[in-house]
Formats: sequence, C-alpha cells, structure tokens
Amino acid sequence: MRFADMLLREFDNEMRITRTLLERITFDHADTRPNPKSRTLIELASHIANLTAFGAVIVNADERDIAAPGPQIVQEYPSAEALLSAFDANVAASRAAIAAIDDGTLGNEWTLRNGANVIIALPRAAALRTLLMSHMVHHRGQLSAYLRLNNIPHPPIYGPTADMPQPR
Repeated sequence: MRFADMLLREFDNEMRITRTLLERITFDHADTRPNPKSRTLIELASHIANLTAFGAVIVNADERDIAAPGPQIVQEYPSAEALLSAFDANVAASRAAIAAIDDGTLGNEWTLRNGANVIIALPRAAALRTLLMSHMVHHRGQLSAYLRLNNIPHPPIYGPTADMPQPR
C-alpha cells in the first residue's frame, strides 16, 4: 500500500474532526486566552487553519525558510467564514499534494529553517507526520480546552463528550 493511501485515511478523519471544532468558534470570544503567555482563541484557530497547509509545503519543496521573503501568513482571520475558507483551501491543497506524492521521495530530507538556523530536519514522511498531523492535533487539543473554558459546546473528537446526551 502506498504511504499516501495510508496517511490520507488518517488525514481525512483528523481534518474532519478539526473542522468541527473550528465551526464552533464564536468571534465574541476572540480575545480569550487561558493566560497571558497563550495565544488568543482566534490566534490559535488561525494557526491551526494555517498548519493544514504544511502537507503541500512539505511535499512540494525540500525546505521552508520562515525568514524568507514572501506572502505574510495571516495571524488572525477576521471572521468565521474567512477562517473556515482558509482551512478548507489548505486542507484541499495538502490532500492533493499528499495524494500525488511519489513514495520514492519519502526518505528525502525535508528542512524547516529560520534563515541559517535549522529548526528541524526530518525525512519527508516523518515531516508530514510531525509537522502536519501531530502538530495540528496538538493545537487542536489546546483549542478543545479553549472551547471548554468559554462554555462552547464541545463536539465529539474520538467519542462522546460531556456536551452530548448520554445513553441511559
């Protein structure tokens, strides 16, 4: 079985779950943060939407230099519609890139850098797992806590939540 075929099954499920959390965000809680060192709710949600582009970034280039000139990454989307639109576009681009990946390139080194400083260098397959999947799931867990802190009903992730009616 191709790597892409295995990863896409997980990718599709995790992106579906993530979208259900992003759909719950209300911009009247935009500036909420659990402590002063944390991102705001909208900054975190925007970061998650942006992270979903990493699949295409990792597949289509051998490195990403965050210090290089180029389009600015949106730090805060101005509305739920803009947030979900960016998420959906990034998911579609990453899904297409992963579907087209050549298994022969999965062992090639992929590097994330900030100018001369190498942040992380991994085989491309590991970069997809780490920087796309695990990184996004980590921040989705944080977002889940933000929803709870704001009394926003929590959708199921891997099973029922306290906000769902429980069978008797």
